[in-house]
Amino acid sequence: MFDLQKAKNKYPNIPETTLEGLARFVDTGCPTSSFLKAVLSHDLFEAVNRADNNNQRALVDLVKLIYNDTPIGCHGSADKVETWTQLRGMEGLAKVA
Repeated sequence: MFDLQKAKNKYPNIPETTLEGLARFVDTGCPTSSFLKAVLSHDLFEAVNRADNNNQRALVDLVKLIYNDTPIGCHGSADKVETWTQLRGMEGLAKVA
């Protein structure tokens, strides 16, 4: 499961709502905001276009967090994000295994 408190401590400038959305997505495959979906899909142009000022300032840290602290299967392309959503995240993977 995604360690929300660890992420808050390690990356304090990422908005709490963004971290909470990421945690729900990783854990349960819950659909995210269009900004976070673009980041997870590795669509830089769309992510920058959709980010509010706080998320624009936190974008580099958010990318580091996703790269270092989330399962590789939940990010990388729009197809991977959609598949992760359909699988219902880590909870869904645990049921399949």
